Amino acid sequence: MNLIRAQKSCLALAVASIFAGGMAQAAIEEVIVTANKREQTLQDIPVSVTVTTGDTISKAAIQDIIDLQSVVPTLRVSQLQSSTNTSFAIRGFGNGSNNEGIEPSVGVFIDGVYRSRAGSAISDLPRLERVEVLSGPQSILFGKNASAGVISIVTPKPSGETGGYIEASIGNIGYKNTKALFESAISEDLSFDISGNMTQRDGYFTNIAGGAAMNERERWGVRGQVSWTPTDNTEVRIIADYDEIDEVCCGVSNLINGPTGGAIGLLGGELVPDQPFAYRIATDIDPFNEVENGGISAQIDVDYGSFVLTSITSQRFSDTYEALDIDFTSAPLTQTSPNDLNVDTFSQEIRLTSTGDGDLSWMVGAFYFDEEVKYDSEVLWGPQARNYFDLLVAGLGAPGALGAVEAGFGFPAGTFFANGTGAQDSFTQDDKSTSLFGQFDLQLNEQLTLTAGFNYTEAKKEVTVSQVNNNVFASLPAAFVGALSALQSSLPPVVNLPNAIEGNTSDDSDTTYTLRLAYDLTDSINIYGSYATGFKASSWNLSRDSGPNAADLAALVAAGLTTNAPNLSAGSRFASPEESEVYELGLKAVFERGSFNMALFDQTIKGFQSSIFNGTGFELRNAGRQSTKGVEFDLVYYPVESLRLGLAGTLLDPLYDEFVGGGFQGADLSGTKPAGIHEVSLSLSALYNFRLGNNDAYARADYQYADEVTIVDNLPPAVAAIATREVGSLNLSAGMNTQSGLNLSIWARNVTNDEYMTSGFPTPAQEGSFNIYPNQPRTFGITARKSF
Repeated sequence: MNLIRAQKSCLALAVASIFAGGMAQAAIEEVIVTANKREQTLQDIPVSVTVTTGDTISKAAIQDIIDLQSVVPTLRVSQLQSSTNTSFAIRGFGNGSNNEGIEPSVGVFIDGVYRSRAGSAISDLPRLERVEVLSGPQSILFGKNASAGVISIVTPKPSGETGGYIEASIGNIGYKNTKALFESAISEDLSFDISGNMTQRDGYFTNIAGGAAMNERERWGVRGQVSWTPTDNTEVRIIADYDEIDEVCCGVSNLINGPTGGAIGLLGGELVPDQPFAYRIATDIDPFNEVENGGISAQIDVDYGSFVLTSITSQRFSDTYEALDIDFTSAPLTQTSPNDLNVDTFSQEIRLTSTGDGDLSWMVGAFYFDEEVKYDSEVLWGPQARNYFDLLVAGLGAPGALGAVEAGFGFPAGTFFANGTGAQDSFTQDDKSTSLFGQFDLQLNEQLTLTAGFNYTEAKKEVTVSQVNNNVFASLPAAFVGALSALQSSLPPVVNLPNAIEGNTSDDSDTTYTLRLAYDLTDSINIYGSYATGFKASSWNLSRDSGPNAADLAALVAAGLTTNAPNLSAGSRFASPEESEVYELGLKAVFERGSFNMALFDQTIKGFQSSIFNGTGFELRNAGRQSTKGVEFDLVYYPVESLRLGLAGTLLDPLYDEFVGGGFQGADLSGTKPAGIHEVSLSLSALYNFRLGNNDAYARADYQYADEVTIVDNLPPAVAAIATREVGSLNLSAGMNTQSGLNLSIWARNVTNDEYMTSGFPTPAQEGSFNIYPNQPRTFGITARKSF
């Protein structure tokens, strides 16, 4: 905390010195946001929100939502073992990856429509108007899973003019990207646009075992929309989109090769050195990702004079078929292990928004969400699995022990870990939720405004868990196999759900609220203080690691319902709801040479839903309490009208107030700092606009910094000391807009080839080994766009 206090003091002095002098008013762009679901300027809205405009996204060469974090320091985006396994965090709070039952704590909305899975939100960014990142609980107006924050992506409506553009980019690593848009008007009150994009890139991970290069890009999408104004007071907007991903992804690097490496080598596997940023991997199975996303939405706005009625209806689907080499070696220990996920979602929002000029502004509404999830997963042993485990047993001083156990039980030789045996799991989830919300802004006088808001949510989920398991060794009573019982943790049988002891439904409800006072010190300086709460419903464990809690396990054993799973240990079927709260003080100011926004906050999440990989499976549990105190700031400064300098940052003091059993070997993490959360995150930018002949031109530089942090929890101390991340990435771009409508730009991301680990995990079935996900290396290219 002393570090953060010192940094706050230095920040205040820097801001005061920058704005102390006088000069002509700079041309500061007025940014419109809809964080409160009504149009307001960024400087007027008393909410901590970071806005990235479409112009910034274009000039900074931000290519997808993962790149967005380079200009929004409060946002952290991590891509893990597949193209769609992406997690979002704001102010250090976030989850939603590695378990299909966990919805993210950071809600993603595109044109007002909630995207429940990261895979349906990570496609290459279409033509954008802006991206708003709202920090802290936003459950009042964004009623679905916004306990940590919101990413709201806004695209422009059809202009009604006839025109469009064609854009093409090429770059290193075989990068090729094409975008096109055409828009026009069918009549005075009916206009449309249609757009498409296609991206290709070679993989930058080399498979030394002879497989395909990994971490490629192969994706495309189309999007069309219609804007119709049938009457003077009615507007209808219909959007339809479809996109596909078909990629070989994602590669991992070795940080530590454990003692099992010798066994892999004896079985013919290639050994990759402990060089995490060599981008080399050895697997006998190419990981593939086949994704289809699509949907249609309709927004209807009817102006009744004193209020506007808004209806947003959406129907979406997301289908993912993917697989990876789950043993992460080139020895055939496992077969191709596919995961098949199908998600169908319907949502409906209705709200009334006041439009009058009186002292009271208000908004009330309702939101309904209905989602069906079907998830199938399979893991089968490969032809060398038995030999591998024989070698491990021999290394423990008991050669031939597996064969002796087979003979003792009367099994044919080679039964244990036989090729083609394993586990096939199926999961379903039906998720229905309803919320009622309202927000009221009362102007007490010309300078002071009181805001009160509420959201009442009910969420009901019903799940099923079923497994077919013919992994014979894991089904034997541990007492009969002695020291070999450690091998039974690989693909153990589970008890299906529902059963005679355990139910398969959850029914949660909660009322969240916000209170805020906003005060206009002057026409250009506003301050506010607020208190807000957030809520996210229970998340079910849709993985083969789903297991009963200790009490239910005892009841299952007593009822004789664990005969097929004699070694079943206590686990978790679901994580209880998350409840968050935040106290916040904010300042928004516009000066002669720029603007400065700042928020001081104290944010807490009770029951944070955590999913951690322990080497054999993912543990889903609630952290008792996680808190973060900190400050966010965004400074824009114009030394001269043509030069824009920016400094944005987030300073955090995160803490597990209570997290019993969350650490390595069940250690108590209470009182420790959570892994993966940077205490200091900064984004520095410079944009210089100038004339080049008769053409407008620009040059831009962005630098992203984040201090060192351990990447994940539950690591042995020796691993935690080296499994760290520190970011220092430089991005450069320059471009020219010609009078003929031709725009040219050159760009480079991660210019200095900064190397850092995004995440990591203990290697499955390889005690003492640890893998990490390295960041993307330097990329560069050129883009040409022709407008017509």
